[in-house]
Amino acid sequence: MARKQKEYLAALLADEPAAPAAPEAGAPDGAAAASFADQRAERMRGTTLLGRESALARLASGEVRQVTQLLLDPARVRIWPGNARVYAQLSEENCRDLIDSILAEGGQKVPAVVRRVEGDPACDYEVIAGTRRHFAVSWLRAHSYPDVAFVAQAAVLDDEAAFRLADLENRARKDVSDLERARNYAAALTQHYGGQLTRMAERLRLSKGWLSKMVKVAGIDDAVFAAFASPADVQLKPAYALAQALDHAGAARAIRAMAGVIAAEQADLRAGGNAPYPFADVLRRLLDAPHARAAKPEPYTHQLADGRATISVLSHNRQGVTLRLHAGSGADKETLVNAFRATLAHLDAAGIAPKK
Repeated sequence: MARKQKEYLAALLADEPAAPAAPEAGAPDGAAAASFADQRAERMRGTTLLGRESALARLASGEVRQVTQLLLDPARVRIWPGNARVYAQLSEENCRDLIDSILAEGGQKVPAVVRRVEGDPACDYEVIAGTRRHFAVSWLRAHSYPDVAFVAQAAVLDDEAAFRLADLENRARKDVSDLERARNYAAALTQHYGGQLTRMAERLRLSKGWLSKMVKVAGIDDAVFAAFASPADVQLKPAYALAQALDHAGAARAIRAMAGVIAAEQADLRAGGNAPYPFADVLRRLLDAPHARAAKPEPYTHQLADGRATISVLSHNRQGVTLRLHAGSGADKETLVNAFRATLAHLDAAGIAPKK
């Protein structure tokens, strides 16, 4: 290969422009090599410009999206109410793992998703996904770590898109209870899908039957859920059986009455420092309530001051009331008449007195 060709190829392939070669006898000076290097540099500049134009074109077309992370003060960020997670139920205890992780890693590594809000002088953004992260950062800033920032990515989303995004994240979270998710779906069914369960199931890519069960469980009233130790205990499948039982008016009355009894017992257990009843035991008592037979009342007996029986109610029905007069009471006629009047008053108060 001729020397000039060698120098030309070396100039093209070199990482840096080649230095001019020393002139040889009978050859021109190093101007040729320098010319080749200048040509290579020009070609490289052209390639770089083409690369930049291509990258900008991909960005403009949406193939590549530029994401900017924001470092926010969590006090200026509110929580979007459409999220399934109940912010008021978050605490240092149930967010301790996340708090420790942020401290160990020197900050929040996974950004939350927020969207800008208008017309709220107290807030600039609201959290669509990342409620626990918001709580953890807020807690750290209030407890000796004022420089920890809430890391987020801003997105332009309508409410339905925001709901779907939050739902996708929450499905992977074990600490979002079935009850929280069920109530979130029930609210979204009305707010975003016009009550059309089929449309909602298609948009969320969920089974319509499963979604229907979630919405039905969400319809159980708070008075019944108060019987359970915690809303986090509520599980979809057994709670659905409870929701079905509440469809019957008679059963619903018995279940709600039993729920009130259990709720009071749970409060007493907590006050005494004892463990509350587990979910399975509470559910069994609620489902058994409609089938429990009412306790047979003790027969009424009128007694004297010394405890001796005078008159007892043996039975009562539509045909009348059967009374027993105790011969061994030793009561005189006036005492027995007064005892009879007292017995009639008791029957009247119980709603079973003979009609006049």
